[in-house]
Amino acid sequence: MLTKRIIPCLDIKDGRTVKGVNFADLRDAGDPIELGARYASQGADELVYLDITATQQDRRTFSALVREIARHLDIPFTVGGGISSINDVAPLLEAGADKVSINSAAVRNPQLIDELAREFGSQMVVLAIDARKSGNQWQVFTNGGTQPTEKKLFSWAKEGQERGAGEILFTSMDHDGMKQGFAIDPIQKLSRLLNIPVIASGGAGRQEDFLSVFKLGEADAALAAGIFHFGQLSLPTLKQYLSKNGVIVR
Repeated sequence: MLTKRIIPCLDIKDGRTVKGVNFADLRDAGDPIELGARYASQGADELVYLDITATQQDRRTFSALVREIARHLDIPFTVGGGISSINDVAPLLEAGADKVSINSAAVRNPQLIDELAREFGSQMVVLAIDARKSGNQWQVFTNGGTQPTEKKLFSWAKEGQERGAGEILFTSMDHDGMKQGFAIDPIQKLSRLLNIPVIASGGAGRQEDFLSVFKLGEADAALAAGIFHFGQLSLPTLKQYLSKNGVIVR
């Protein structure tokens, strides 16, 4: 088993970290720079920062925050939110981000994945997919989970890989914030379907959930937010538990 990554996620709104349930009912979770530095010191492998109001607000504000975050971190971090062109990506990477996450814009214009992979390298491109189960299918949503699309999870993830995405970040909207475990079945299917890393997101509520998503879901990384932000589980405790149960962590 390859080394598994634990990735705290920080959703940013108006310069603050927030967390909701099923993509709604946001509550304040603290200062993103302080939280990020704390997670880095506790052993986080990477961080993800998502600017959830980027489409409505000035991108330059977020670039300034990314620069400040980079000054306080010594681990890789990914940034996303409102990215729709190469011109949006360059300032974020120049500010210190290691990767960028794209979601809604890639659904609208799949060619964006090809363009970013060519310009910056696949290792810089994370394709984020928000999906909800509808009947026997997992339907892809955009715009912060508000807009249903015709795309389906598995075919879209496969296309993203073929176009040059370096990782897939899958969030189950049904599980987000519920703290009742990850969506193991689709995560396992993605892990077996793809040749690139799969990051599981949505549903972490206890340390056993991480064990399941690595051993049963076969995910390469697990992303969580509220469980870390509000002190229900610490990174050192989680990594010690996983290591004792046969999961290789850094």
